Amino acid sequence: MSAILKELKNITSDNCVTIIMTTHRTKPDYLKDSLNLKNLIKEAENRLIADAGKKEATKIVEKLNKLADEIDHSLNLESLLLFVNEDVAEYTRLAIPVKDRVVIDDNFATRDLLRAMHMETHYYVLVLSQGKVRLIEAVNDKVVKELDDPFPLEFDPPQTANKEELSHSGRLTNLMLDFFKRVDKEVNKVRKTNPLPVLIAALDENYHNYVNVADKKDSIYDTFLNKNKIAEKDFTIVNSAWKIVQEHIIKRNNARIAELKEAVTANKFLSDTNEIWRGILAGRVQTLFIEQGLFQPAIIKDNQIIYVSDAQRNDKGVFDDIYDEMIEANLDFGGDVVFLPKGELGEFNGFGAITRY
Repeated sequence: MSAILKELKNITSDNCVTIIMTTHRTKPDYLKDSLNLKNLIKEAENRLIADAGKKEATKIVEKLNKLADEIDHSLNLESLLLFVNEDVAEYTRLAIPVKDRVVIDDNFATRDLLRAMHMETHYYVLVLSQGKVRLIEAVNDKVVKELDDPFPLEFDPPQTANKEELSHSGRLTNLMLDFFKRVDKEVNKVRKTNPLPVLIAALDENYHNYVNVADKKDSIYDTFLNKNKIAEKDFTIVNSAWKIVQEHIIKRNNARIAELKEAVTANKFLSDTNEIWRGILAGRVQTLFIEQGLFQPAIIKDNQIIYVSDAQRNDKGVFDDIYDEMIEANLDFGGDVVFLPKGELGEFNGFGAITRY
């Protein structure tokens, strides 16, 4: 997801169309997703014709329809995003809820990609035992896939090891450590193309032995699922692993909220939208804090943000979501963004910023 965000966020051109829609994982609900997408493409077509003319609209809509035909809705998650202009035709699935909308602007609406990066947790579960090892890719509490070739890996003592050697605990431990080193090399080969963190599901001794020989310890969660799960179904394993990962996320979010409280005390916090906007443009804003589900259409006139009603969202010159524009601008200045659960920023109307000075 970070790759597609990096690709899209710097694109600026006329008629960048972003279609954002809710989708469904299971039948019969996902059968309706194709029709909903067609309706949103029709909305985009009508708006393009009104703003850019029929000739330009036809080119973009043809690309939208071609992209839509490539999508297998039986693989849907919670949401689907399409990004199309004259040069780009991309789509991605997200495991977060979204608000259905069509955004047509001079850049793509990437706020939901950012939000997903903060709300989705993409990771591997390394299911470890002394006889066999499995590797599962997961997003939140859902299985993406179980890795194969060379997984699952099985402990195969060397032919030179006789029964007497294997009965000796020290010799067996050394053989197991060699096995775990081989496992770690294979895990890191997978991580080279998809560098996700690793949660280990293993008994205490196996977890510590593996971590001791691992090359990239900083990629491994410092907590683990202390159970032998090697024979269980992948979805059962991930369901248990997600509870551990959630605890890690809560700790991380609590640390960011603590930063926010310290900033308020130190008078390094802004809550007025235009103060934040001016701070971003001056390079003063370090971190934006925004509640999940907060959207606001607006215009910018004389460098002043002016909110408009939802009814004006599709009017020419209106930013579909001003927070999306502010987030992207702040990222360009080297800042970051934290999405918090609804209600966490109630006293600041759902939006605020920590300044660098």
